[in-house]
Amino acid sequence: MNPFHYYTPDTQDELLTLLQQYGDSAKLMAGGTALVIMMKQRLVVPEALISLHRLPGLAAVREADGSVHLGALLTHRGAELSPLLQARLPVLAETYRHVATVRIRNVATVGGSIAHADPNQDPPVTLLAFDARVQMTSTAGSREVPLVDFFTDYYETVLRPDELLTGLRVPIPAPHTGSVHLKFLPRTADDYATVGVAATVQIDPSTGTCQTCRIALGSVGSTPLRAQQAEALVQGQALSTALLREASAVAQQQTDPLNDTRGSASYKRAMAGVFVRRALEQAWQHAMGTVAGS
Repeated sequence: MNPFHYYTPDTQDELLTLLQQYGDSAKLMAGGTALVIMMKQRLVVPEALISLHRLPGLAAVREADGSVHLGALLTHRGAELSPLLQARLPVLAETYRHVATVRIRNVATVGGSIAHADPNQDPPVTLLAFDARVQMTSTAGSREVPLVDFFTDYYETVLRPDELLTGLRVPIPAPHTGSVHLKFLPRTADDYATVGVAATVQIDPSTGTCQTCRIALGSVGSTPLRAQQAEALVQGQALSTALLREASAVAQQQTDPLNDTRGSASYKRAMAGVFVRRALEQAWQHAMGTVAGS
């Protein structure tokens, strides 16, 4: 690795002052599962490395104002095992349970995963389907951005060099809502997926029609993405084979995958259609037969 200054601030104010001082030349480290590898490969060459492990109050899970709040320093393992998350957003807890291996989940953080902006990761897909929002702060103040607007390109986000990602706010689903996260793994259980899809469907129980729909995909573009045209197609409709087929075809058109060892671009696009259809059908069935947040 290149030589760098290493800081371990005890407060957010101290950290934000360092970010203001170094700007683009600084990198924040929480779990470090991705950053350390990139530094070893010299893909990232920071002048300053700022550890977050001493910052207080950023690893909590709490419920407030109709949402579950996840602190940025909460580990994937902590999210997986959180009783609150299991009760209120079980599909999200399950998504974290299937990330890599338990050794990785013990150190990788919720905020680090989002800030890293790897389009192949699982949690951003489920978080998009739950309409999560990202909370950030700097010396100039705090702001909150919908996750759907947070990712801009490969490993790029709207997070400014002087900002700290402090947490996520995930709305608790309304009654008669069903959710699911599915992924296709061509090799091992701890590998990146060929395609990942999450869907959330809220129905009118008296008619069975869809009131709200969100469809998110991973590993099929430069960012995790929402298939918003497919969502619009589904809303107000009743479940049918024809609707599922049409929605999956529309979702496919919004993908832009790369050829790699997990499949060709055409194969990934085809699999995206298959998994959108499955995810929508399963979410719809959960909405018709289970309680909110299933």
